[in-house]
Amino acid sequence: MSTPPAPEPRPALVFDDPLDQQSSDDTDRGWGEQPSGNDSAADLKRFLDEKPPHHI
Repeated sequence: MSTPPAPEPRPALVFDDPLDQQSSDDTDRGWGEQPSGNDSAADLKRFLDEKPPHHI
């Protein structure tokens, strides 16, 4: 008879407050953010690219 394999150890439970930790949302760039700059041509292009179809 063979002995059953030892169960794998479970990760420890952490009861810290999750709101005290920094999330990826706090560090990632947001949706559609562009590098900052004063390029009016790039701003116009972005405006025209992102304009909803009912604003044509």
